[in-house]
Amino acid sequence: MSQRDLSDTGAETRIETDSLGEIEVPSRSYYGAQTERARRNFPVSGLRFPHRFLAAHALIKREAAKVNKELGIVPPDIADAIVQAADEVISGARRDDFPLDIFQTGSGTSTNMNVNEVIANRAIEILGGTVGSKSPVHPNDHVNAGQSSNDTIPTSIHVSAYQALVEDLEPRVSGLADALEAKASEFDDVVKIGRTHLQDAVPVRLGQEFSGYAQQIRNGGARLESVKPRLAELALGGTAVGTGLNAPSGFATRVIAGIATTTGLPFVQAPNLFEALAAKDAAVETSGALRTLAVSLAKVANDIRWLGSGPRCGIGEIVLPSLQPGSSIMPGKVNPVMPEMTLMVAAQVMGNDATIAFSGSAGNFELNVMMPVIAYNLLQSIEILGNACHLLEERCVVGLEANAERNRELVEKSLAMCTALAPKIGYDQAASIAKEAFKTGRTVREIATERQVLPADELDAALDPRGQTDGGVG
Repeated sequence: MSQRDLSDTGAETRIETDSLGEIEVPSRSYYGAQTERARRNFPVSGLRFPHRFLAAHALIKREAAKVNKELGIVPPDIADAIVQAADEVISGARRDDFPLDIFQTGSGTSTNMNVNEVIANRAIEILGGTVGSKSPVHPNDHVNAGQSSNDTIPTSIHVSAYQALVEDLEPRVSGLADALEAKASEFDDVVKIGRTHLQDAVPVRLGQEFSGYAQQIRNGGARLESVKPRLAELALGGTAVGTGLNAPSGFATRVIAGIATTTGLPFVQAPNLFEALAAKDAAVETSGALRTLAVSLAKVANDIRWLGSGPRCGIGEIVLPSLQPGSSIMPGKVNPVMPEMTLMVAAQVMGNDATIAFSGSAGNFELNVMMPVIAYNLLQSIEILGNACHLLEERCVVGLEANAERNRELVEKSLAMCTALAPKIGYDQAASIAKEAFKTGRTVREIATERQVLPADELDAALDPRGQTDGGVG
């Protein structure tokens, strides 16, 4: 096979070996034989593990090396070099040395070995050895000591997802909820027509409507919070099938303690390692909470774009910020781009959730075999939801304005104003007024006044729009 076939850069190659024999590896890479085999075997999508996942995996290797040094399993100089190499991966270095597609072996063994090989070869270099020689640092015997792909990959899923929730998503969910609550307060004096079944309903305050949106997003944040105790449980220590074979006593709990200290997050060992390896229910549960948040965002975004439709021939009760020209052919057109972006993010997250749910069911016997796609989709959902929340807040919600005149006009024209008359004049007579108003194009107030169904002051009180939003009439 030519050098061009072996490397995207056409770099020179070196020979490395694994249990299947020799293979040529790009000489400038820190990865080794097993990574190269997987690189050739899985040219599927071009999708790669995000840095957050790789950093979590390198963190496991870092803390494992420290514990293995303390236990006398890995020589101090080798352990120290592994720690240094792992820190470089955590910092974002060596990114080009992680070329593997997420559609690969279902345990993620290829990516675990990718990390092992990169850290081992860099540690060899630090110690003055020859990259690719596996001496004095071996990717399995030293970097992977006490571990298996089967317990480190699920551990990395939990660690990276927990970190992403706390750092990337939860603050932005809270920020969006705060912005919606601020609008609820700002719009509290604006009475508008309610709508059910896409038909006119009784009045509601625009602020009340926005308070519902804010609560939806707050509830989404609470759901995310509720999954975190299960996400904090780590599979490390189960090794191959949950029995912990080849992991020294106390190894995993000490490594997990190091991960918890480094991240400042409450990670613990899973109470049942057989469940932690065979099932991915915590990831599925987390994805379910993300899906629910996506549904909430879609509802809010859709309402905002409909309420702002127009500007002259739509509902037009609110005015959205103008961010960019909306048409290549219609001059002056401006579209609700932030709500539309949010809807697409919501659709992607819902699709990711379906993938994660199916993948979570693929845990035949002692091991789930769809972990890479779970990891990728879960982290993507968290990332894009966080970005969508932030952008919807900063570039849409904060700049929303109420069109008070349009709201008053629509309230007065509404046939549902008859609802407030029904307790006083009866349902049938109120319905008759509504029918005549619709037929003639006149308002309920005009027909009711003409028919003298109530004294003028009582009629004005019953048809007061603000009064109808306070839980009582007149």
